[in-house]
Amino acid sequence: MVTKKPRIVIVGAGMAGITAANKLYSSDSAQLFDVSVVEGGARIGGRISSSEFCGDRIEQGATWIHGIEGSPVHEIARQINSLHSDQPWECMDGISEAPVTMAEGGHVLKPSFVDPISSLFKNLMDFVQGSPVDIADGVVGAEIADNCAGNLSVGSFLRRGLEAYWAANGGGGGKGLEGVGNWSRKSLQEAIFSMHESIQRTFTSADDLCCLDYNAERDYVMFPGDEITIAKGYSTVIEHLASVLPAGMIQLGREVDRIEWRNGKSSEVDGTTTPPVKLHFVDGSTMSADHVIVTVSLGVLKRGISQDSSLFDPPLPNHKNEAISKLGYGVVNKVFLQLSPPENQEPSNFPFLQMVFHPPDSESKNPDLPQWIRRTSFLSPIYTNSRIVLSWFTGQEALEIESLSDEEISIGFKKTVSNLLFEAEGIKFDKVLRTKWGTNPLFLGSYSYVAVGSSIDDIDTLAEPLPENKNLDLPPPSPPLQILFAGEATHRTHYSTTHGAYFSGLREANRLLKHYSCIGI
Repeated sequence: MVTKKPRIVIVGAGMAGITAANKLYSSDSAQLFDVSVVEGGARIGGRISSSEFCGDRIEQGATWIHGIEGSPVHEIARQINSLHSDQPWECMDGISEAPVTMAEGGHVLKPSFVDPISSLFKNLMDFVQGSPVDIADGVVGAEIADNCAGNLSVGSFLRRGLEAYWAANGGGGGKGLEGVGNWSRKSLQEAIFSMHESIQRTFTSADDLCCLDYNAERDYVMFPGDEITIAKGYSTVIEHLASVLPAGMIQLGREVDRIEWRNGKSSEVDGTTTPPVKLHFVDGSTMSADHVIVTVSLGVLKRGISQDSSLFDPPLPNHKNEAISKLGYGVVNKVFLQLSPPENQEPSNFPFLQMVFHPPDSESKNPDLPQWIRRTSFLSPIYTNSRIVLSWFTGQEALEIESLSDEEISIGFKKTVSNLLFEAEGIKFDKVLRTKWGTNPLFLGSYSYVAVGSSIDDIDTLAEPLPENKNLDLPPPSPPLQILFAGEATHRTHYSTTHGAYFSGLREANRLLKHYSCIGI
């Protein structure tokens, strides 16, 4: 009698899915399994997508290695020699330590004015994330947190920190400063603070930092060491992981419509044992499996549990649906623009521009500047002297730029740059590339965060396999480990990162390897 190999189907060919497949196929028990990876898109990588724009290497998705010490992504990139390239690449110079900060109306803000607010914001965030720092003269982080009732958000803590700073330093001052038009000292300080809030929104994907849970920030773990980009492209890491997989294991263009599983039901049908999970694809085809590792984004899971969708049949248990609903998931998009070459053809000297705007509801704002640009924070060359400049958008503004035409985006940036940099009055942008992670049905956003009202425990709940099989002594037991969950949103300390996705893929592959080593085949 020939024993049938357990069939493992991995849904999604992003970092988590490809890592799981790599681990299963590379293990000593690889010959014991029938492994397939089904991917709804036309490429592997998921939210990793390296490409080129006007001859320069760029990242449309994951960009940074967040700390190189202990990062598996950095180690793989180092091993395959992807950290060095003769071709220029996005952020090859890192983040500028000498930005030019301009306030709406074309006012240069000196470092001596900007730096104290920048330091205040940084120290407040360091305190939120658990570092024992002195925030600023007269500002005590513990007192701020203690005076906040209920579910404390990062946004409310930051704003209370700014208010404490003003209280300790004479209220910020309300008189206008020489050379800054209708800006008061206090309004400028608040606008600089808002600029840093916009940067932090990009880090987290939260549309509003008041949606970001304060307590969870201390559970998030950062790797030590430099934050760098990958010279030959982030995609080289995932391509390396996929390179060991045999032809045909990864099936592209296979979008899953429904996952049918057995909750509390036997795997015997008409006296024969059948695989407990059946995947239904949008093209009408099906595939049976003993185990399915679901690595789709939290955004797709949120859609999948909504009333007008039925990704899982039967529906997921209530506690898992609640975890999916409560956890945060946002949209971050990038806009790349090509500067028109000057007549003298000299290299671009466009600065690393920090942009300070009046609030959207301010009577002092310039009506010619589009609303969608007021909550971004910088516009900068992707490397020194590059003619490609980059800006990041988060939340509602990120979704809005997905619906704009290239011309509308180009005109909006031209008006903004002309307002901030008078010497750039004649500046033009030849080409525009913007990412569209929010409306892409395979992702519906960018990465996860712990929202107010949720907790790290919800991430653990999301990561639990199904069925739970708590009553294994009660017949008939459901086949175990039918649906497993991986992806950045399932890692309690490294959510929102590619290395978190990597670790989660390893976790679920090891869960299956351990299962079969325990029960035998």
